[in-house]
Amino acid sequence: MSYKFYGFKNSDKIRALNDSYRGIITPCDLYDALLNVWCEYTCTPRLRSQWSKDNITLGQCSITAFLAQDIFGGRVYGILMNGGNYHCYNIVNGYDFDLTSEQFCGENLNYSGNPEQSREVHFSRDEKRQRYEYLCNELKKYCTRSKI
Repeated sequence: MSYKFYGFKNSDKIRALNDSYRGIITPCDLYDALLNVWCEYTCTPRLRSQWSKDNITLGQCSITAFLAQDIFGGRVYGILMNGGNYHCYNIVNGYDFDLTSEQFCGENLNYSGNPEQSREVHFSRDEKRQRYEYLCNELKKYCTRSKI
């Protein structure tokens, strides 16, 4: 598979902390699995009307970044976007990656000097916490039935 998400070239340098999600070893493995899990429901409500399979990563950033943190460790950071929202991505062992960067269609985002994001702040919104839990559960189901 040809990957286009930001940081995919260093994916092989990042490893899962454990086997909680069977078959997920690198961020590329996680990306492959999420292509089967991301859906309109996991998209942030304010962008759902724009979500499609053609732009599958749209509105998935924070819940995906915190899920990636669960799997690989590291920290979640956020790029302040127009409108005051943060676009979340991960840094693990000095390698940054953004599994949902493709939603920006090649726009160059600045991945340096951004503030760390807190899951407590993000998940203080009940709808976001519920989307995150749904994403985690659906990924576990996918990993259980899949041969990745």
